[in-house]
Amino acid sequence: MEGANFKSGLQDQMLILCTQQMNGAVPGEPVKTDKISRRGNWGNQIEFILTSVGYAVGLGNVWRFPYLCYRNGGGAFMFPYFIMLVFCGIPLFFLELSFGQFASQGCLGVWRISPMFKGVGYGMMVVSTYIGIYYNVVICIAFYYFFSSMTNLLPWTYCNNPWNTPTCNGVVTPRGINNTLANVTRSLVTGAAEVAVEVVNKTKRTSPSEEYWKHYVLQISDDIGNFGEVRLPILGCLAVSWVVVFLCLIRGVKSSGKVVYFTATFPYVVLTILFIRGITLEGAVTGIKYYLTPQWHKILDAKVWGDAASQIFYSLGCAWGGLITMASYNKFHNNCYRDSIIISITNCATSVYAGFVIFSILGFMAHHLNVDVSEVADHGPGLAFVAYPEALTLLPISPLWSLLFFFMLILLGLGTQFCLLETLVTAIVDEIGTDWIVRNKTVVTGGVAIVGFLLGVPLTTQAGIYWLLLMDNYAASFSLVIISCIMCICIMYVYGHKKYFKDVEMMLGFPPPIFFRVCWRFVSPIIISFILIFTVIQYKPITYNDYVYPGWSLAIGFLMAMSSVICIPIYALYKIAKSEGTTFLERLKNSCKPDVKWGPALNEHRIGLYATPGSEGEVEVRPLKEELKEKEDEKRDEISLTIQGSNGSTAHNTTPSA
Repeated sequence: MEGANFKSGLQDQMLILCTQQMNGAVPGEPVKTDKISRRGNWGNQIEFILTSVGYAVGLGNVWRFPYLCYRNGGGAFMFPYFIMLVFCGIPLFFLELSFGQFASQGCLGVWRISPMFKGVGYGMMVVSTYIGIYYNVVICIAFYYFFSSMTNLLPWTYCNNPWNTPTCNGVVTPRGINNTLANVTRSLVTGAAEVAVEVVNKTKRTSPSEEYWKHYVLQISDDIGNFGEVRLPILGCLAVSWVVVFLCLIRGVKSSGKVVYFTATFPYVVLTILFIRGITLEGAVTGIKYYLTPQWHKILDAKVWGDAASQIFYSLGCAWGGLITMASYNKFHNNCYRDSIIISITNCATSVYAGFVIFSILGFMAHHLNVDVSEVADHGPGLAFVAYPEALTLLPISPLWSLLFFFMLILLGLGTQFCLLETLVTAIVDEIGTDWIVRNKTVVTGGVAIVGFLLGVPLTTQAGIYWLLLMDNYAASFSLVIISCIMCICIMYVYGHKKYFKDVEMMLGFPPPIFFRVCWRFVSPIIISFILIFTVIQYKPITYNDYVYPGWSLAIGFLMAMSSVICIPIYALYKIAKSEGTTFLERLKNSCKPDVKWGPALNEHRIGLYATPGSEGEVEVRPLKEELKEKEDEKRDEISLTIQGSNGSTAHNTTPSA
């Protein structure tokens, strides 16, 4: 009898009245929940900020920024870096957050603002797919090193291992072992050859950490086309990495929002521990001075400004689609202007802080080896898996510091990977939009994770590092700049800057500050164009140490880069062809007009321009009966009716008959 009553229209009205009373609303007036129960929202604003910080603060903050800083004039590089942050980084960050939050849609759904440009959203998905594939491979290698550090002696400490070569020369002298003696595999080397090895060691030193990386972990092949065999230990770690990502996203932002309390904050604990340890080491001050000493003559070099602009652009994750996706789960009136400033500054401050940590250790290593800091400094995988691990072997209780360092890399990588996967899943769910796929979002998440794992398998082969670096250098390079530039042009000039400023004012309660209005319309597009031009002029074919990539592999790299950009004109032509009109200009004009679904997702926010008679049928409001059914499926053992509040808290109605 009770189940039949739930299906009746009268019972629905009683439940609505109960909801109104529990939310403090006056009977007969509309209830303002400021939440979208069908898509879900962040539990609270801290979850969004931490997730966005975890997304923006990634591996590049540790292995790219410090290297760029000392290469481009040390402290002098900070000046153009912060100039680019103010005039390009923060404005673009605010633009993407406000864009996703206003429409409560992912990187595809937001292009209802101008349907012809939906190809930009598909381009963002392609970029996020590429990055998600190789980024998780980097995380899995960090997992591998993390597990390898669970020992009394780090395996890359000495040169007396089967994988070492005659040119290996460690910085730590083994107890009871003569460093010039050959290991078991080199027992037949003659005395003359040993003398030659000593000469080679003096002219070219190969560290045990580098040989461990190349000959044991990767077992690297001699060519990008020579895949060799799959490295089963790395493949296993890749599976572990994808399982961790899936479990953390199993309930979308409801679960990932809780995980980021740890993944976004603990790296700062590790950084601080490593910093305190680093500055107490002899030679640390030399390393930090090398990192910060200004070389003011370089500030007039266009390359320095180009590197600063590129680092800001890529570090903040602009044009990946992740910022739009994360903001789409915000409440409509959330102050994303404040959030954009907090997150952007936190990201850049983390980069600077990580530089102190890295160069204090590298300074200690340079002092120990009696060489210049530039000879031990590196960037990219070379810093994370060669230079820094070798420096760790010089520290007392080296396995402990190694565990902390690689655990930090894992957490930094996972924070970005969460958002990359959520970007793809949200775009798919929002685009299809059926009740089944909304209810079974976990299935979509699992499917995307499985596909990502399978596509990452080639990167676990002996040629995997070549492909990883190829994807890193081409898949998300100038294509991101083009996507971001077109996004600015579409919003500011096709849709109209005045209309967008009014949209932001309706959402936040105040218009965008005049500084951001000027940046969105003029300054940021100019800087983006400068980055694009600089990227093209500065282009050099990719190399890995002494290996030069063949022409056919570079062609594949360019195809990867163009595959995201080509989505824009292809979809534009498709949309123009499908639009109404007798002439091309009429079709073009109609394809640029905002879709009837464009605007706030909830009825209560569709006011003014968006309060059209047909809008109510288009907005994404979850029917109460469907929401109740969803709650009953999640909590079958509860009799009480659970109604989720707008701030993420829950209120239990223990008297359903009220």
